[in-house]
Amino acid sequence: MIKILIVEDDTAISNLIKLNLNISNYKSIQAYDGEEALKLIKNGKFDLLLLDVMLPKIDGFTIFQKVKKLNIPTIFLTAKASVVDKVYGLKLGADDYITKPFEGIELLARIENTLRHYSKKGNIFLYKNIEINVDERKVKVDGRDVNLTLKEFELLLFLIQNKNSVLTREKILENVWNYDYYGETRTVDNHIQRIRKKLDLKNEIKTIFGLGYRLEE
Repeated sequence: MIKILIVEDDTAISNLIKLNLNISNYKSIQAYDGEEALKLIKNGKFDLLLLDVMLPKIDGFTIFQKVKKLNIPTIFLTAKASVVDKVYGLKLGADDYITKPFEGIELLARIENTLRHYSKKGNIFLYKNIEINVDERKVKVDGRDVNLTLKEFELLLFLIQNKNSVLTREKILENVWNYDYYGETRTVDNHIQRIRKKLDLKNEIKTIFGLGYRLEE
C-alpha cells in the first residue's frame, strides 16, 4: 500500500486530507511541524510527501532541501499563491505545487500523476485498492493478482482513464474494440458485469440509463 506523509499544521485541513487519502486506499501519517516531519521521514519509508510550506519550527522548503537526497516524490501544499513561491518550490525539485484551498479530487489526481511518474514501469494506474500495471498487463486488488481477460483489462483501463465521465456503449466499443467490432452492445454489458464481480466494483461502476456507464471516484 502507498504510504504518504501529510505535513500540515492546520489540524482540520490535515484531517480532511487524511480522510480523502483513506477513501482512496492510501496509508497516511500526519505531522504538524517541521521537526516532527523530519524525524518521521528519517525513521520511516514514505512513497510521497504532502508538504506545507508555512510550518512551525522548520518550514517546508527547508525540510525538502534536507531530505531531497532521499528522492521522495513531493507535492507542496500552501496558502501562498504567488508565482515566485511556486517557481521557487519547483526549482528546488518538487514534483508539484497546489495552492489551498483545493478540492480533494484535484489533490488525488495530482498524487496519482506524481506517483505514476515515479513508477519504475512508468505506466501504473491506481484506483481505490486496485493497481493496474499497463506494461505487464496485471491487475492487483489489495496486492493480490486478479485474472482478467484482455478485453476486461482494456475496458477497466478505459474506465479508470475516464473516471467520473459518462461513457456510452458505442464509445466503449469504439475505444476498447477498436472500431472493428460489429457485435451487439450487449457485449459491453457482459464485460461490465464481470469486472464488477471480479473487482468488487458494483457500487463504483454506475449504469447510466439509456446511455452507458460511469466509473465514480
